[in-house]
Amino acid sequence: MKCAIMLALTALSLVVAFPAMAACTDPARMEVDWERCNLSETDLTRANLTGANLTGANLMDADLTGARLTDANLTGANLSETDLTRARLNDANMTRANLSGADLTRANLTGANLTDANLTGANLTGVNLTRANMTGANLTGANLTDANLTRARLNDANMTRANMTGANLARARLTGANLTGARLAHARLNDANLTGANLTGATLSRARLNDANLNGVTWTDGRICAAGSVGTCD
Repeated sequence: MKCAIMLALTALSLVVAFPAMAACTDPARMEVDWERCNLSETDLTRANLTGANLTGANLMDADLTGARLTDANLTGANLSETDLTRARLNDANMTRANLSGADLTRANLTGANLTDANLTGANLTGVNLTRANMTGANLTGANLTDANLTRARLNDANMTRANMTGANLARARLTGANLTGARLAHARLNDANLTGANLTGATLSRARLNDANLNGVTWTDGRICAAGSVGTCD
């Protein structure tokens, strides 16, 4: 009897010491647990991964065209060169995710958290980033043509040489953002907060800056906008 009890306690201690790992062979489904799984080059076209746990997962070169990833946790995931065309990523957590070179053409990232994410060279043409949190994100050389960034948070983001032609940045927060050499022709920056942002060498032809806060902005020609500058760099 005593021996049986000891064996049961030993088994229990092993369960506690070694919690169950994500089953990387589980089929694609809602709320699947693929934490830290290697899914590189996997075909997940139109897969329903709503609420899935993909923390630290490797999805490099995977095909997620039209996939549903609403409320998914992609914290620290590797999505480099991944195809996310028209994917639904509403309210997804993509904090510190690597999306360098990824294709997010017309994807929906409304309310997504992309804090400190790497989007270097990513294709974000026509993407919906309404209310997305992109604080500290790296968007160097990214293509954001016709992207919707209404009310997005881009504080301290690096958008050096990003193409934002025709993008909607109305009421976006761009405090301290680096927009050096960015292309903002025809962009809408109405009511945007650009306090302390760097626009050195940026293209602003026909951009709308109505009521935009330009306090302390480094303008395209290198001059510093005076305190209280609104709409125009004084």
